[in-house]
Amino acid sequence: MTFKTLDFKCALVTGGAGGIGRAIAEYFLKLGKKVIICGRTESNLQNAARELNNKNLSYYVLDTSDLAAIPGFIKKVTSEHPEVDCLVNNAGVQRPLDVNEMKPEEFLSKADQEINTNIGGPMHLAIGLLPHFKSKPGAVIMNVSSILGFIPISIVNPVYNGTKAWLHFWSMNLRTQLEQAGANIRVIEIAPPTVSTNLHRERKDPYDNTKDKNASALSVDEFMQEVIAQWKEEKDTIGAGPSKKIVASWFNEFGEDYTKAAEKR
Repeated sequence: MTFKTLDFKCALVTGGAGGIGRAIAEYFLKLGKKVIICGRTESNLQNAARELNNKNLSYYVLDTSDLAAIPGFIKKVTSEHPEVDCLVNNAGVQRPLDVNEMKPEEFLSKADQEINTNIGGPMHLAIGLLPHFKSKPGAVIMNVSSILGFIPISIVNPVYNGTKAWLHFWSMNLRTQLEQAGANIRVIEIAPPTVSTNLHRERKDPYDNTKDKNASALSVDEFMQEVIAQWKEEKDTIGAGPSKKIVASWFNEFGEDYTKAAEKR
């Protein structure tokens, strides 16, 4: 039997103390799922746990850019929560980086940390958890990419755009490899548009993603309503608001080519 998107029992949500990650965790809790949130700052995790106030919620401190810490983290989580069968790779960093304004060492230092968070963390967590997930009747990996991984229109965020494009393509290839091997593991990509969270906290105006400054921005609640509907429709790649059209356009243009390549493999 094919494992459905919401069939899992326990989800590990990175970046789960706020924004999209917290909203995902809260919805899963409402479904009666167990949820583990993780993030870099313990005080934020404690606040989220206190406010959500649910016996099925637990938290761990993890900086997903610290790749050396991930194997030990996976061993600890799967030992203490052997029921975990869903990974939501939500944690991400978006930094304004301009090669014309920054010294090379400053640019590279910030870019390397962003790459480790947005690419290294999701990859190491997913690959590290695969043996555990393959021991289950089924499992789910959800990767939160971005509309900017399809069209890099935020020129001020060149590294972020590239990391999200990587996450988009890697999600597709990971899904295909697992499906062709007969693994009962769903790989879901969620590609948000501009959503009113604190993702822009390092910009000159950290609130330029709010509705009063960006008419196309979605609130977290609006975003979640669209995502939940597509989870229930068993969509593999999910857009919302403006990103829904862009995701559809990408697959209309290139989807057939990808399917042919996968069939030849």
